Amino acid sequence: MARTRLDEADGLTVADVTHSDFKALPASATVGEVQAWFEASDSRQMALFADEDRYEGRLLRGDLDAADPDEAAAEYAERGATVAPHEPASRGKELALATPARRVPVVDGQGRLVGIVAVTHDLQAFCGTDNG
Repeated sequence: MARTRLDEADGLTVADVTHSDFKALPASATVGEVQAWFEASDSRQMALFADEDRYEGRLLRGDLDAADPDEAAAEYAERGATVAPHEPASRGKELALATPARRVPVVDGQGRLVGIVAVTHDLQAFCGTDNG
């Protein structure tokens, strides 16, 4: 199956390139829980926090290296850039490429976390857009 290539973003919206198979961590997660979540998979580059489905913030891999495992991870989280589903896919690509994690949360007009725009390690395609 082929992924949507970055050079195919023209004419698409963020909704067309959103990786919707993601796991958000609860806003109440501890530093230790987030560190364990990152350690469970090398592909995890950004932790997203949500209260129910409402976006609360993000952390990048390594942001918690010096933190106490019992502390609330949300104390370290930042809102960071987000992108809306109706925006051009080129905007999602631009924002994703501007972060070391190559990811940007997709948040709708009601503040709900609906997915993530993620760029592959080789900077050629959008993750989670397998088609065909």
